[in-house]
Amino acid sequence: MKTFQTHPIGIDQGEVVLFSEFADGGDMWTGEGARERSTAIKFSQAFRSVPVVQIGVSLWDVDTSSALRAEVKAEDISPEGFKAVFRTWSDTRIARIRVSWMAIGEVSHEDDWNIS
Repeated sequence: MKTFQTHPIGIDQGEVVLFSEFADGGDMWTGEGARERSTAIKFSQAFRSVPVVQIGVSLWDVDTSSALRAEVKAEDISPEGFKAVFRTWSDTRIARIRVSWMAIGEVSHEDDWNIS
């Protein structure tokens, strides 16, 4: 569990297309085996500490002739941002993926003391 002290809490959110490969025959659409795509996400304002990030698929365009195998997760989370990662494997064919995300964490306040 992530607990917060008395600092203000900020929520940032967004949506991003991780890839769209059906039109140009990209590897997610035409390939087989383990495949991965990732995108760096920068928060609109840095958090005071590492926030909690929730990520999920908001659009998927997939071929239904094989099983759907997929993983989406937030990796390398820092106060400034994170990496949105999508993975698939075997013969799954993915045309495009869009993800939505939300980050919740402590933010700085103008009354904070900065003692160095």
